[in-house]
Amino acid sequence: MSEQSMPVTELNTRGLYCPDPIMMLRQALRKLQTGDIVEVFATDPSTSWDIPRFCVHMGHELMLQEEILDEKSQKEYHYLVKKGS
Repeated sequence: MSEQSMPVTELNTRGLYCPDPIMMLRQALRKLQTGDIVEVFATDPSTSWDIPRFCVHMGHELMLQEEILDEKSQKEYHYLVKKGS
């Protein structure tokens, strides 16, 4: 990952359910500069459609969306969101 695409902040929303992950992402992005990146980790499956829709609606770029397995083989959701202008 290049230095320009390194996350500025990590957001751990594991164990939280809608609407908390989106609200936390929105608050985190408000504190950042245009082009900064937030890395989000979630366990709520609804984030797989909530975060992409949020990005489109608010003008942010969804750079990465993936499902991963944690150390207990539980599904997690991982996102990189670049703040729009």
